[in-house]
Amino acid sequence: MLPSQSYVNISFFQPHAFLMIGIPGLEAVHGWISIPFSSMYTVALTGNCLILLAVGRTSSLHQPMYYFLSMLALTDVGLTLSTLPTTLAVLWFDHRLIGFNACLVQMFFLHSFSVVESLVLLAMSFDHFMAISNPLHYAAILTNNVIIRIGLAIVARATLSLFPVPFLLKRLNFCPDKNLLSHSFCFHADAMKRACADITVNILYGLYVVLSTVGVDSLLIVLSYTLILHTVMGLASRRDCVRAINTCVSHILAVLIFYIPVIGVSMIHRLGRHLPHIVHALIAYVYLVVPPVLNPIIYSVKSKPIREAMLRMLREKR
Repeated sequence: MLPSQSYVNISFFQPHAFLMIGIPGLEAVHGWISIPFSSMYTVALTGNCLILLAVGRTSSLHQPMYYFLSMLALTDVGLTLSTLPTTLAVLWFDHRLIGFNACLVQMFFLHSFSVVESLVLLAMSFDHFMAISNPLHYAAILTNNVIIRIGLAIVARATLSLFPVPFLLKRLNFCPDKNLLSHSFCFHADAMKRACADITVNILYGLYVVLSTVGVDSLLIVLSYTLILHTVMGLASRRDCVRAINTCVSHILAVLIFYIPVIGVSMIHRLGRHLPHIVHALIAYVYLVVPPVLNPIIYSVKSKPIREAMLRMLREKR
C-alpha cells in the first residue's frame, strides 16, 4: 500500500508558484514601459473614482443612467486593481513569481469583473432603450429598488459563472517544467495550458462562460440598439432624433472599446497559437487596461452633467 500511495503523491503535481512575464522580448526596457502603464493605471483609478464621488455627492445625478454609470466605474476600478499589483511588480521590480492559490484568486476576480462589465453595459443599453422608447414611464419602471436588484443580479451571475473556474484548475496535474505564464497576471486560458492533463473540461467550460455571458450580452445589446434605432426613426422631429442618438454615443463607444478587445483575446487564445507572444501580451493589456482608462474620459467629455460635477469636485479639492 505504501509504495502505491507514494506514487500517487508524486504523480500529482501542482506548482507552488507561476512565473509571470511582462512584455516578451522587451524585458530590458520594462522600467521605461512601466511609465505609460503607471500613467494609465493612475488615470483609470482617478477618473473612475471621480465619477463615483461625483454621482454620490451630486443630488441631480441620482438618476438611473448615472447609477448604471457608477456601476461601470466601480467595475473598472475593480478590474484595474485586479491586474495592477502583479503588472507593476513585474515592470518595476522584476518580481515575477505569483503563488498558485494567489493566481487562482486573481484569475477569479479578473474574469468576474470582466463579466460584470459586460452585464453592466447590457443594463445600460436597456436603460437607454427605456429612456428613448418609453420616457413617460421610465422613472416608474427603473426605481431605486429595481436598480439595486439589477446590480445584485449582475454580481450573482458573474460570481456563479466564474466560481467553478479555480476548482477546475486545482484538480489538474501540472507539468513541473511548465510554470511560465504568458502575461503579468493570471488568465484561465493561459494557466490551464501549463497542465500535463486533459483540459477538455476547462476548455468547454471556458467557452460556455464566454458564450453565455459576453456572447449573449453582446447579442442583447445589438437587439436593444436595433429597437432604439427603430424608435428613433419614428420620431417626427429630426432634432429629437439627433438628440436621442447623441445620448447613446458614450455607451456605444464604451461597448466598442470593451467588446472588440474581448473578441480579440478569445480569438487569439483559441486560434492564434502561432502568433508571436508579444501579440498575445499586447491584446491582453488592451483588453484589461484600456477600457478602464477610456470610459471616464468618454463620459466626462460627452456628458455635460458628469463633466461639471467632476470639475466642481476638483475645484473643491483645491
